[in-house]
Amino acid sequence: MTDGSRLTPEISWRHGTPSPAERLLAEETAIAITYNDLPYAVMMASPLDLDDFVTGFTLSEGLALNLGEITSCARIEHGQGIEMRMVLARPALDRVLARRRRVAGYTGCGVCGLESLEQAMRPLPRVGAGRQIPAEALRAAFAGLEAGQRLNRATRAVHAAAFWSAESGLGAVREDVGRHNALDKLAGALARAGQHPGQGAILLTSRISIELVQKSA
Repeated sequence: MTDGSRLTPEISWRHGTPSPAERLLAEETAIAITYNDLPYAVMMASPLDLDDFVTGFTLSEGLALNLGEITSCARIEHGQGIEMRMVLARPALDRVLARRRRVAGYTGCGVCGLESLEQAMRPLPRVGAGRQIPAEALRAAFAGLEAGQRLNRATRAVHAAAFWSAESGLGAVREDVGRHNALDKLAGALARAGQHPGQGAILLTSRISIELVQKSA
């Protein structure tokens, strides 16, 4: 299993003089997502926490409405990338068949491959009033987030999505070269742990775009 980084030789320039050195770079791998042997999407992502990633992607895309509609998930290594082979129950499979697309999803892309404006601006579930969280608590949560960003400490090149609650503090932290992927990984981790995100706050190291709001909803 990769730790999401690789050591790469480089030439370092100091005071006009080159010298050999090494640095850790964040890995990025092609991840093919298939549902019941049907190709659905190919995403570029950090090869970490992929069970969380495809679970969160499936839920945040609205393909499965809950974990009960995801029957199984298997990781298949290929020479050019990784296939995440998922099996869905019939209601979810029907949604896949209705929306099936083959998409190369680049790191910074949140709406790649959508075929219509209706898909990009799909109706979202209504989110009720949540907790009031003091700004000081959120600032303190962000201050502690760096300690949970293992891959970013090594490479200074990846985003993080984390879950925080007043009762337990900083919980799950997921990292990826892509901000959308990091949030999908966090969504999958929370769902698989049976943790309801409405009890706390999601912390993101990236800018917040409409797709991240949609995924959070």
